[in-house]
Amino acid sequence: MAHLVSLLWPDYYRARFFTEWQFMDCRPGCGACCIAPSISSSIPGMPHGKRAGERCIQLGADFLCLLFGDPRRPVVCSAFSADPVCCGETREDAIRLLGWLEQATA
Repeated sequence: MAHLVSLLWPDYYRARFFTEWQFMDCRPGCGACCIAPSISSSIPGMPHGKRAGERCIQLGADFLCLLFGDPRRPVVCSAFSADPVCCGETREDAIRLLGWLEQATA
């Protein structure tokens, strides 16, 4: 991830995020990672995955994953960890940053 950030993010943001935070817990009720990026692997209820910006069918009304801890949860979802580089300081930051990363790496 750090290499991708070094290629895509201006120095100001890299310096700010890497010096202010060393780790991050997932923000409860955010769900940005279940909306902003595309997911090409099969998801229960979405056999062809989902498009970027489309809400995952497994995202509950409380913006929590209904498959968390379930072996049917896609590997890409289980492997994603909250990170200030992708999630910023707010849910709105996360939607914007993950959407930007999606477009930049498409």
